[in-house]
Amino acid sequence: MQQRATQGREARLAKAAGPVPGAVGGVVLLLPAGEETSTRRPSPVDRAALRPLARRLTRAGRDAGLVTHVVQYRCRGWNETQADLARDARWAADEVVRRYGDVPICLAGLDMGGRAALHAGGHEAVNSVLALAPWLPEDDVAAPLEPVKQLAGRRVLIVHGTDDRRTDPELSFRLAGRAKKANRDVCRFEVHSDGHGLAQHRFEVASLAVDFVLGTLFGRPFSRPLRDALAAPPPLGLRMPLAAGFGRTL
Repeated sequence: MQQRATQGREARLAKAAGPVPGAVGGVVLLLPAGEETSTRRPSPVDRAALRPLARRLTRAGRDAGLVTHVVQYRCRGWNETQADLARDARWAADEVVRRYGDVPICLAGLDMGGRAALHAGGHEAVNSVLALAPWLPEDDVAAPLEPVKQLAGRRVLIVHGTDDRRTDPELSFRLAGRAKKANRDVCRFEVHSDGHGLAQHRFEVASLAVDFVLGTLFGRPFSRPLRDALAAPPPLGLRMPLAAGFGRTL
């Protein structure tokens, strides 16, 4: 029934956020939020929530040839083992390679899009993953754990508000801990007193995203907090506080 409901629909890349440079040096694919189970069309509100970050990234990386696209899914649901949003994220990475050639890709997702980014991070063209307040399933001894081995060789940044009431920050901490065992280039920042949308500290979160993306895609030096978080052993590098005002003096 779910497969029939999405027949004829195709994932697509929204128009690039800003003009496409003559020489594309790297691409960020922004993966919107979604739902646990649904075959409804993706929400335009969820896509719109990522456009400010897309524009911020595009401005910051224009000189390096950065292109940013929001991904439009075939449907808004993860849908159990079908993992539709992760499937669409992998398609989007393939489409980037088709359009732009052999360029590095960062998958950046919010909520259920964060889960999709983590799952699809093993795509051969992906060199980094940014998961913002990722939706993750509750730990269940009867169900397999979320995969992390596909993240080996990628740099991974997870950002989560400590007051998130929609997605449990403790679950992203546990996943980060397992991922760190398979890949040392994993870190996680906590945004104290912020909720699911990370709206209270949106400037700091966007600044951290820019820092991470420009460093992973183009080799620019990371800020001191990001360097420290990547280098620190667990749990320090997985509970790094995002300081108020981060990015205003970078």
